[in-house]
This record gives sequence, structure tokens and C-alpha cells, in this order.
Amino acid sequence: MSAVPDGSAPARVSTATLTAVKSAGERIVMITAYDTPGARLADAAGVDAILVGDSLGMTVLGYESTLPVTMDDMVRATAAVSRGTRRALVIADMPFMSYQVSREAALANAGRLLAEAGAHAVKLEGGATVAPLVEAMVASGIPVMGHVGLTPQSVNVFGGYKVQGRDVTGALTLVEDCRALQAAGAFAVVLELVPAELAALVTAELGIPTIGIGAGGGCDGQVQVFHDILGLGEFAPRHAKRYAEVGVAITSAIADYAREVRDGAFPAEGNLTHLDPAVAAELGRAMPRAGRES
Repeated sequence: MSAVPDGSAPARVSTATLTAVKSAGERIVMITAYDTPGARLADAAGVDAILVGDSLGMTVLGYESTLPVTMDDMVRATAAVSRGTRRALVIADMPFMSYQVSREAALANAGRLLAEAGAHAVKLEGGATVAPLVEAMVASGIPVMGHVGLTPQSVNVFGGYKVQGRDVTGALTLVEDCRALQAAGAFAVVLELVPAELAALVTAELGIPTIGIGAGGGCDGQVQVFHDILGLGEFAPRHAKRYAEVGVAITSAIADYAREVRDGAFPAEGNLTHLDPAVAAELGRAMPRAGRES
């Protein structure tokens, strides 16, 4: 699925589009974004879906994990991303404790992300244990993407960011979690930090698309964090590839700006506006008079 040329009206990607892409044996491209400029760039590049990840806690807000991210954080970020897209499917993460407390709270919070923020779908972490919530959301008209494997909101349970499903018991549990999510009506599932062989087996097993992050090339699609692939973060995870060092370019540009300000080279003539000569002359006559009257 390629980008639409400028000037044409792009068709919005839907959850059904992603299913069709899987059926056709093609690959789904998803990336995170957290603001309008990032969303515009990703949308213009032709990605199929943009995930407004609760990873914004670490990439944008400076937290050490995703756990402090609030619903208000997610609503503001999702609304900004929605305003920056014309084509990509916008999926919003449900943050920690926004769906775990009760079914009613989960539905209300998911509804906020669609009604207030303009998301087209939500994503939540967990397998069989959250399947009843997924079913309730889908029944209420809220498309849901699942997320299994390494689920960052459970980092304290896992004891760190570790690959999941390495043994037979863990692998079978992950398969059953994916089956439960599909049965509950999820339109896709993210597989994070899962052995490549297991991810490929799950992908073949499911009728819904799998989106991998650190799960190998056997998934139906891939998702990566905006900052990781562009060199905007301090840490480069193993599963990410740096496609550019934008952070280096930004630092260099700001250093050039600072030097020119200090040297007096900026602003230059091309950066200025001027008064009409007649206005300047009148102002010059008025200024001394104002000074004497004061």
C-alpha cells in the first residue's frame, strides 16, 4: 500500500483494509506518532496505520516507563495525531489502569479516545484476561487491537523488558491469548518481543493480522517507534533499525542558530520587515515630541 500522490483525495485506511492486506499476502506498515507534525510526516510517507502509543511517556514526556501516562495525556496526543492525518488509520493506546478497574470505566475511556480525540480504534494490552473487555468494546462499536508478548504496562510483573514465550508453556499461553482476542472480535494483534518462530506460527494460525515489534519478519506487518527509527532517542533497542540520525541534524541546526545569534549574523536582511519610509519619518518626528511631553 503506497502513498497517495499530492493533490488527490486519499482513501482512509480502515480495519477492514488491514484484513484485506493480510489476505492478499502483503505487509502492513505501522509507526507511532505523538503530535501533529509527526503524524503529518508519517501520513505523507504512506504508512497504513499510526499508533498513538503510551510510549509517549518515555519518548516525549521523559518518564522511565509507560505507567505514569494518563487518559488526558492520551486524549491530547491522539487528538493532535488525528488532526495531522488524512489517510492512515489512527489507533490509540489505552494507558495503564484506564481499562483494568471495571468494564464501565474501560468502555468510557475507550469511548473518549474515539469521540473526543478522533481515534479510529484503540489498543489494549493482555490476552484471555481482557477478552471480555474486548468483546464489550467491539459490541459498543469500538474497534480493538490486542497486544500480547511483552506488554510494557506489566513490566513490573515481568521483571523488566524481556522476550516472552521462550518455553513451550509460555508459547502455548501466548497462542491461546491470541485466539481469545480474535474470538472476542479484535481486528488485529501486536506481538512484542516474541521469538520469530512463535510469531510466525501465530500469524499462520490467526485470521486477523499480526503486527510485530521485535517479533521477526513472519508477522503480517511491523510497528516501530518514531523516535527509534529516526535517531531521536538516547536508546536504540535491538529490534529497531535507525533509518536516519535526525537527532544529530537537529542538534547541529540549533548549534548553527545559536552561533549566528551570538555573532550577529541572524537575523539577516532577508529575515526582517521594514516600516514604510513615510511612516518611519513620521515616527521619528513624533518620538521626540512624545519624549518632551512625558
